[in-house]
Amino acid sequence: MTYAGIQKPISIDSSCIEGYQPKPIDDTMKATLEQKISKLKSQLMLDYPFWGYIAMNLPFRLATTEEQIAIPTAGVSYTEVIFNPWFIQGLSTDEDIFLGAHELFHPMLEHLDRRQGRDPKLWNVAGDIVINYYLVSDGIGKMLANGCYDKELFERCDGNTDKIYDELSKNPERYKKLIGGDGDTPFDIQIEDGQGKSPAEIEQRKQQWKVLIAQALQTAKAAGNVSANMELLVGELLQPKVDWAKVMREFQEKAITDDRSFARLNRRFISQDLILPAKTGEQLGEVAYAMDMSGSCLDYTTQFMSELNAVCQELKPKRIHIIYFDSEVCGYDVFEQGEEVTYNPKGGGGTAFSPVFKFMEEKDINPVSCVFLTDLECSDFGDAPDYPVLWVSTEKGEAPFGQIVLM
Repeated sequence: MTYAGIQKPISIDSSCIEGYQPKPIDDTMKATLEQKISKLKSQLMLDYPFWGYIAMNLPFRLATTEEQIAIPTAGVSYTEVIFNPWFIQGLSTDEDIFLGAHELFHPMLEHLDRRQGRDPKLWNVAGDIVINYYLVSDGIGKMLANGCYDKELFERCDGNTDKIYDELSKNPERYKKLIGGDGDTPFDIQIEDGQGKSPAEIEQRKQQWKVLIAQALQTAKAAGNVSANMELLVGELLQPKVDWAKVMREFQEKAITDDRSFARLNRRFISQDLILPAKTGEQLGEVAYAMDMSGSCLDYTTQFMSELNAVCQELKPKRIHIIYFDSEVCGYDVFEQGEEVTYNPKGGGGTAFSPVFKFMEEKDINPVSCVFLTDLECSDFGDAPDYPVLWVSTEKGEAPFGQIVLM
């Protein structure tokens, strides 16, 4: 749905606004709250220059009466932060600071693009757990009442929003406890979640934010006011990422071999009474793709399959084996050269890699290369096969053999 004053769609769970009645504000209240927002920006710049620098480069404004129903507390996009006037009216200065930094944290962690098709409220709670952990640890303002905070879950999931989302989706009681039991607790809105945007637009937006947070970190370090936690986190966010799709393509290209056939004889050696096949071109032999069906990998399958198809169309492998697995092989498809590769997922559970290699051995599948889509959260690798293995991983991890690239 789109609201006046917001030029982007707002994706929300309607249950969060059930019974909420928007109320207009008079000019006096508007002036008072605009002054409150201006003071918030100044306070952030003075006390927390990292967040202050970002705040000074992003508009903060009040939600209009029509927008209030979509934004019961606060909302953030890559281009602005919006506050419900009736919500921030009762907040203290320290709570203002916490809320302001909290909203800026969402686009910094790319939560708006990473949600994809996941439940918006559950995704928001998962993101809030990550954000609130950092803000509480660094002593940024005062966390609001009913703020989602779960140190144990944060640490167990390595501060990863995707993992926390998966854990909460499996544990509805824990989720209900975090949101106050009845699910009616208002939550902040992530405006513009990346759906409908082209990859180029999303990438441009990410780069603009990376420049912004790099400048913010430089400002904070110059002021001698940046925590070790934040410096480490920002360093990771700014670290150049390897193009996993390019790595996968190059990995497959290395397996290309010359294709020779006796249907055409090599005339160069006929005069020497040697009958040798002539080179008819380069060809990629049989390839295997193994897809981890555990929950944390499922959100990456569309992107992975898209690149898989692109590689197959370009390099034209002789035969393509698609293996679906969790703790065992739970599905298998084979496609001949030129056939359209389709995605037919099966399974979903734990993870073990050794059954995949055993399956290929039993089926007499001898690929020139094997590519895994996985999170590498497994200790059962089995023995290294004779063919090269590439682990396209959704999480940081290690493997006893093969090459790893982070997705």
